[in-house]
Amino acid sequence: MTTNADPLDELPDDVAAAAFRRLVRHLQHRHDAQNIDLMGLSGFCRNCLADWIRDAGYAGDKADARALIHGMPMEERKATRQTPATEEQLQRMKDSVAKNRVE
Repeated sequence: MTTNADPLDELPDDVAAAAFRRLVRHLQHRHDAQNIDLMGLSGFCRNCLADWIRDAGYAGDKADARALIHGMPMEERKATRQTPATEEQLQRMKDSVAKNRVE
C-alpha cells in the first residue's frame, strides 16, 4: 500500500517548535541577512514567517507577529537594520518568488 504522507507531519510538535524557534533566533542574530536577499534566494523572509504564524493561529496582529519574529518593532528594524534594496535585489526577489508553489 502506498501512502502520500508527508514525513514532516510525523515530526513531533515539540521538535518542530524548537527548530522554528532556533531558526527565528538565528535570523534575529543575523541582521546582515537582509529580507530582500532571503527573498531572492529562497522566496521567503522574516515577514513571511510572521504571516505564517498568523496563518497558524497566532492571536496577534501583523505588527505584533513581525515584532515577534524580528525581535523588535518593525519601525525600529527598518531604521536600524534594513538597507535600501537595489534593482538587482528586487529583480532577484521577483524571480525567486515566482518559483514559489501555491498551497
